[in-house]
Amino acid sequence: MIKRIVIVMGMALSMVSGGEIVIAVAANVSYAMKPLLEAFAKTHPTTKVSVVLGSSGKLTAQILHGAPYALLLSANMRYPQRLYEAGVAVSQPRVYAQGALAYLSRTPRDFSQGMALLDSKQIHKIAIANPKTAPYGEASREAMERSGCYATLREKLVFGESIAQTVSYTIRATDIGIIAKSSLYSPQMSAYQEGVHWASVDPHLYTPIKQGIVILKQGAKSPEVKAFYAFMLSPPAQTILRRFGYLLP
Repeated sequence: MIKRIVIVMGMALSMVSGGEIVIAVAANVSYAMKPLLEAFAKTHPTTKVSVVLGSSGKLTAQILHGAPYALLLSANMRYPQRLYEAGVAVSQPRVYAQGALAYLSRTPRDFSQGMALLDSKQIHKIAIANPKTAPYGEASREAMERSGCYATLREKLVFGESIAQTVSYTIRATDIGIIAKSSLYSPQMSAYQEGVHWASVDPHLYTPIKQGIVILKQGAKSPEVKAFYAFMLSPPAQTILRRFGYLLP
């Protein structure tokens, strides 16, 4: 049974101490965090895990400015590598999952058109994550650029600060969005049907989204942090991630 799970949407204030750890997690992983934490708690029932969600870029900036996070689950490998090269991360970046992009619309769409659908007259606003801070946003922009439609679509784009915010924009404010495929496997998204409301973006249009994990200085001496790090690379965690649409490293 989970002793305590705290999910915080901003800067964590508590430090790593005793059986408590604070981990920074890219927003696309938020949809899988509950089952991941439940599985971890089966073997570490006394460990308290606080999860700070955000875009990988913003979390990395917070870490570089001294945020007391013990571990980072990023949406790409670049940010963990940056922290490792800066001496802020004490473990070399490891890939724990590979993400994918998907189109999502509140109303049925003809997804057989692929990227051409975004340029249709029925689409006025398109939600994507901010390419400057969110790797899934960067991949979304790359997919549009490779399709040759980014220049014509720029005025339609609405940027979310993270994938979680982008999903919110997609189902509340815009005509369509490009989101993390993992978000579609959460119970809250069960009303959206594949091929009707969502479809995968052609993976050949963007660089594979390899997601990296690193232990940070704050957690270097914590056995709980090392245990969670090992858990994220273990078969039980990988099975859960696969259920949420991730590819395995």
